[in-house]
Amino acid sequence: MQTFDSEGVQIAYIDEGEGDPILLIHGFASNITINWIETGWVRTLTQAGRRVIAIDNRGHGKSEKLYDQGKYAAPTMAGDAGRLLEHLGIPHADVMGYSMGARITAFLTLNQPEKVRSAIFAGLGINMVRGVGGSGPIAHALEAPSIEDVMNETARTFRLFAETTGSDLLALAACIRASRDKITAEALEEINAPVLVAVGTKDVIGGSARDLADLIPGAEALEIEGRDHMKAVGDRNYKEGVMAFLEKRP
Repeated sequence: MQTFDSEGVQIAYIDEGEGDPILLIHGFASNITINWIETGWVRTLTQAGRRVIAIDNRGHGKSEKLYDQGKYAAPTMAGDAGRLLEHLGIPHADVMGYSMGARITAFLTLNQPEKVRSAIFAGLGINMVRGVGGSGPIAHALEAPSIEDVMNETARTFRLFAETTGSDLLALAACIRASRDKITAEALEEINAPVLVAVGTKDVIGGSARDLADLIPGAEALEIEGRDHMKAVGDRNYKEGVMAFLEKRP
């Protein structure tokens, strides 16, 4: 694991393999290891002859922990991703984000299109536009003295996952409380890069892959059959679909 300075915030990352670069951006309460290494993604991509760069988002993994919710806006986190590419001297790369990482990828694609050769929005479909519900219960669950104090079932799931990943619970609470800049259907119409939207068919958090793809010119939808939000990330069909997309994109 290496680190670099992103406008005063220490950001951790890995850089493995050789070939066309792909940047991986993990989801909320996850990290490089959980999202990309243990699921086999780094191995799959490097064995296919690609250079894999993966980032620990601020407040997550080995990156610096911040407790001011104003430091976690998605465009700000997209700025970290863009500066990592600059730090490594990579002018443009394929970019894949999962869940919150897909939202960050979308802002990177919209705000710094020259850096994104293609974009893969995974684990987040039409709810990228509609929203994924209130963050208050999850923040309260993360701030609770113990998981036994959390009664909300969904919030309890997030608390358990955060504990499993060894996360800083208060940093995550600040992150989930951050203002959610909206991504509008009109903004998505401006995307020129090739886009793949990959979401499990049982993913109620992410919403429909096809409905989001329909809003983006030329985008493809990959519906990961029978998978929910947590189980889709390591799915074999998801990997095969992404590899096929990368092989045929210009």
